[in-house]
Amino acid sequence: MSYRTAALDTDRMPPGIPFIIGNEAAERFSFYGMRTILVVFMTKYLWLMDQQAGTAMSQAEAVEHYHSFTGWVYFTPLIGALLADIFLGKYRTIILLSLVYCLGHATLAFMGHAGNSGWWLFAGLMLICIGSGGIKPCVSAHVGDQFGPKNSHLLSRIYNWFYFSINLGSTVSTILTPWLLEWYGPHWAFGVPGVLMAIATVMFWMGRNRFVHIPPSGSGFVKDFFSREGLVALAKLIPLFVFIAFFWALYDQTGSSWVFQAEQMDRKFLGITWLESQVQAINPILILTFIPLFTFVLYPVMDRVFKLTPLRKIGIGFFLMVATFGLSTLSQSWIDSGKFPSIGWQFLAFVLITASEIMVSIVGLEFAYTQAPKSMKSLIMSLYLLSVWLGNIFTAQINHYIQIPSAAEEQLAVAVASLEKDWQKDPRNVVLPGFSASDDSDNMVAHLKGGAIEKLDLPGNESFTAAAAVIEAAARKNNDQLPEADKLGADLGKDIFGSPIRYEIIDSTHFRLISDGADHKPGSKWNMGLTVTVQKPEPPGSGESWLEKRKAQLGIATVNTSTETRYSASAFCGGQTKLEGAAYFRFFTWLMLGAAVVYVPFALAYRPRTYLHD
Repeated sequence: MSYRTAALDTDRMPPGIPFIIGNEAAERFSFYGMRTILVVFMTKYLWLMDQQAGTAMSQAEAVEHYHSFTGWVYFTPLIGALLADIFLGKYRTIILLSLVYCLGHATLAFMGHAGNSGWWLFAGLMLICIGSGGIKPCVSAHVGDQFGPKNSHLLSRIYNWFYFSINLGSTVSTILTPWLLEWYGPHWAFGVPGVLMAIATVMFWMGRNRFVHIPPSGSGFVKDFFSREGLVALAKLIPLFVFIAFFWALYDQTGSSWVFQAEQMDRKFLGITWLESQVQAINPILILTFIPLFTFVLYPVMDRVFKLTPLRKIGIGFFLMVATFGLSTLSQSWIDSGKFPSIGWQFLAFVLITASEIMVSIVGLEFAYTQAPKSMKSLIMSLYLLSVWLGNIFTAQINHYIQIPSAAEEQLAVAVASLEKDWQKDPRNVVLPGFSASDDSDNMVAHLKGGAIEKLDLPGNESFTAAAAVIEAAARKNNDQLPEADKLGADLGKDIFGSPIRYEIIDSTHFRLISDGADHKPGSKWNMGLTVTVQKPEPPGSGESWLEKRKAQLGIATVNTSTETRYSASAFCGGQTKLEGAAYFRFFTWLMLGAAVVYVPFALAYRPRTYLHD
């Protein structure tokens, strides 16, 4: 069947636009809904999805996977653009990859019904990377293809609606999907976005006879790419994209490290008790407010003080990001000292980061478009998206590097090789060699259930238990508020290897007692100790969420329905992180400050050359 390949000769809105706008709103709902709950799902739900509970994923590992996924979502647009421009055209590329996208959502919704849920998660995210990223550069370009000379004056209006549909979809899904996860579980939380993606695909297919279908142009762009003009433009823009990558390395942590920070804060704000991942909804709401505010008020006022060029806007945005993560560092320092700060501080951080986004992301995209030669604009847009990929991959690698392996898990993996084939089925105890391997005095005992460590007995466990009793006694004297580490004034003793036991506050309801262990090296996999959870009494019926029901099915009791606060400890040997708490946020604050300072001479030296279509 043949389709129209040229825009209608009309001064009215193209007939295919409503199908594109509806498709975009539903697609963004599906993507942001899934991504909003991802780190919460990986740390709290994934280990409970199979028939027997596994081992919960650490926060650092979840942040690593989250940013790897987000990064590759912004790498595949390059592949999608080439596929559309050279081989299939935009419409067929969007339809084909939308089906892959739907399959990815279906895979996530199916987790827990068969096989290993970790593999289902990996497969689902991989399919969404291909689908979501692949259609990203095609949909916005497909909008522009619908307009001709007579109705080109409507293009600005339709892109405003296009941007509005993106933020509408993301706002609704960011509020709704965490609620679905909390009360109806992962199948509904991942399934509903999948249904919206299916609706988006059908809606786009329904507009096939009303769209303008621009045929693929082949490989002619290669000549322009390797021309002198093209190479000069790339040489000037690529350093800018690297600077912007630092922005994305911090910005996309609103869906990872900021979610974990929100979990440790007082989430009652503006008369609403927020779920930890729902706070992200403030960002698209602020964007819709800030765009006209910056365009019509702030930019003109600032321009009267000094010439406000695009590169200067981007620089100001970088320094705003420094202030944003400085505020996050302050909030986390309060949490590290055992306080319970208001989530309102994170709302304020979202105000700053949204202002930074307006000045870096939107301005950067527009500036890159104007600096690209006419025949290379689609390619430059795809390369701009690679800055998002680079920033997220950087953050993922940082979180990979800071993870300290668990000696207990490593030794268990070696030990199970000598056990019988069905060792996972029944509870059992396994002796794990310690640091010396040849000396039984530092052996650990792992109590297994379903093949995973349910409880770990450390060598000289009594010394850690005694230290925990000291902290518990001090907390109970102060209404179960954890004592500040620098004001404790108590000797917590040493482990059996002579290493001092240190007290570290994780948040208001968790603390850690840790020593350097048998190798006497801080930050190694042989560091050992106890993580203690402070469980305050909860009224009956407060644990009716899907998560608590699932834990009850698996025989895992987590809700304290007694009349007094409980202190429960779990032992570890390794498995911590080298960079955590306020130090983690401080690292990224200094990183962004360094990038912003180095950016200033680059911006001063840059000589813009604008290319626009006739």
